[in-house]
Amino acid sequence: MKNGYFLLGVSNNILPVKGIEKGFTLEEKMVHNFGMPNPWGYRKATRLMYLANKFNLPIIALVDTPGAYPGIEAEERGQGEAIAASIAACLAVEVPLVSVVIGEGGSGGALALASGDATLMLEYSVFSVISPEGCASILWKDNKMAPEAAKNLALTAKDLLKFNIIDKIIKEPLGGAQRDKIKTLESVKAALLNTLQELQALSPSERKKKKHEKILNIGKIL
Repeated sequence: MKNGYFLLGVSNNILPVKGIEKGFTLEEKMVHNFGMPNPWGYRKATRLMYLANKFNLPIIALVDTPGAYPGIEAEERGQGEAIAASIAACLAVEVPLVSVVIGEGGSGGALALASGDATLMLEYSVFSVISPEGCASILWKDNKMAPEAAKNLALTAKDLLKFNIIDKIIKEPLGGAQRDKIKTLESVKAALLNTLQELQALSPSERKKKKHEKILNIGKIL
């Protein structure tokens, strides 16, 4: 779990940023545990959220994880409690909190950083309670059914916007974000600036009410 600060250009504020680093090469992925945070990573993010709240700084969360690390050592150290505390912090802070799913968002491990005022997604990102392969192995006992599982999970940005789970879709360059990283970064920055400005125009009580209504409006009867 990476935390840091950078100047985004919102009233010249230096914003705290919390994110999940995956790595690109196999070696980097192993170092970063394939983007699966441990309990201490979530506790670190929780501390940063409350610290940002104390100093009245907006928060940005970059989400790219298949889920929280499921190893026995993580469970022994309170993985479930750490995730719950992080979600509670997202809901409790009074400063604007904007999350961006930049690759994949898996289960509670992603929700721990994506339960704030607004959740944005890159156009071709996915966000789901479980991976299609995991769902297929549970429901059909056959991971070859992953495409069918993916269809039923409704894990795309368009699906999630329709169900009020996310708030905005950030368009990617032709061929995906990896084809033009600079253009993607510019699109993410523009979306963040726009969303933060909208949230900062509201009072803390108005943001709290809007956040509450957002949660109550999640879902849709098919």
